[in-house]
Amino acid sequence: MFVVEVDRENYEYDVHSLVKAFYPEEQVSVLIPEMREEKKEQLRKLSRMRIRLSEEGAEILLDGKEYRWEWQDAEQGGEGREKARKDGFKRFLYRTLKEVTGRVLPWGNLTGIRPTKIAFQMLEEGKGNQEILERYRVRHDVTREKAELAVEIAGRERALLASVGPGGGQEEGYSLYVGIPFCPTTCLYCSFTSYPVSVYRKDMDSYIDCLIREIAYAAERYRDRRLDSVYIGGGTPTTLEAGQLERLLASVRERFDCSTVKEFTVEAGRADSITKEKLQALYRQGVGRISVNPQTMNQNTLDIIGRKASAEQVEAAFYLAREVGFDNINMDLILGLPGEGEREVQHTLDRVVEMAPDSLTVHSLAVKRASRLNQWVQENGVSMLQNTDGTMRIAAEGARRLGMVPYYLYRQKNMSGNFENVGYARDGKLGLYNVLIMEEKQTIVACGAGSISKRVYPDGLIKRSENVKDVSQYIERIGEMIERKRVLLED
Repeated sequence: MFVVEVDRENYEYDVHSLVKAFYPEEQVSVLIPEMREEKKEQLRKLSRMRIRLSEEGAEILLDGKEYRWEWQDAEQGGEGREKARKDGFKRFLYRTLKEVTGRVLPWGNLTGIRPTKIAFQMLEEGKGNQEILERYRVRHDVTREKAELAVEIAGRERALLASVGPGGGQEEGYSLYVGIPFCPTTCLYCSFTSYPVSVYRKDMDSYIDCLIREIAYAAERYRDRRLDSVYIGGGTPTTLEAGQLERLLASVRERFDCSTVKEFTVEAGRADSITKEKLQALYRQGVGRISVNPQTMNQNTLDIIGRKASAEQVEAAFYLAREVGFDNINMDLILGLPGEGEREVQHTLDRVVEMAPDSLTVHSLAVKRASRLNQWVQENGVSMLQNTDGTMRIAAEGARRLGMVPYYLYRQKNMSGNFENVGYARDGKLGLYNVLIMEEKQTIVACGAGSISKRVYPDGLIKRSENVKDVSQYIERIGEMIERKRVLLED
């Protein structure tokens, strides 16, 4: 265990994120003054790194060597003093860890999920690309390649958001999310709240009944607002039977004015849940965008991660969707899966290019504490997860071969190689909902167990309301879920 002592609160998230990025094989714990005394005593014995912060700067003691940083008011750069001090400290911590380990992180000292936020805001302020690139380099030690990617994507995001109305809050428009928290099986890397369909089959009709009640309330409450996009996610929505899918989607179309909807997406996802009847039900109900997600086209890896569909089943499901009439199909891939290197990733991309989807979402594997992958890593070692510059470039080149451009990007904790997730798409196929949910520029009304509604106000304020995650509790407490939504939407 790698224990870090920090003598001031509100720095622990950044410290943990950066230390974990430099020492991915270690379990990192951050000891802060607010911890219980018995916990502090237990961790202090394992302390390897100590950080002392003061008004003058900071000191880091790591492996018996001391590093110092002196705070300069000139570093404030027009920002709030405390934020500027924290940014300065992150630069100091990053450069110290870089010197000690000899490693360079592609995103430098950035620790949030939205590295494009800087470029987005600066473009909104009228700043030029070179000034933005310099900000990434000087203040955040981001590599030139990643900084240019952030600027490119931020430009596309702004153009896409302009299609749904003006400014923060998007007051006239909103989007609808409907959650189906069932899956055929739980994949090795997954930490999302999902339930095995084999166990919950008897509850699925009741769940849909409750979901339709919640949808009906949302439609009535927002009847005077413009619906821009609909996203049915999960879980795996196609674990529902064809008739159940049709009933759910028909309820959305009956209750909402869908004439303004620019994008209607359903995550078909798992090939072992896709049938022709289900695809036809989606198509009849006006769904325009679906996903068929292999994650990898290497059968050995599919077996390891618990994806029951074979690579051949993925191809069959994809071509079946084309046959039904879908002309906007996304495929998700994950880089850094157990035992996969450049050869395996190249094999996956070659097969995906042959299928020619319309968009491609490339994820860097994130080791979630609640996933079975976390235990797998402890048993097999983090060295088995090999996401690299090389594998990321193979994926980007595959997207280019398909005529796609990058249009959205985000990061997660504990990502293999400290890289990012990138969405690529062909012209005219950029996923609107993906950008809306990531940039938090529009209200998202979310229905279903475990879903989170977000109310975005014109001044940028965001309020959230969460539904209970457990399916049985959701069914029992649907009235309470609707009341929570009423409080949020009528505020």
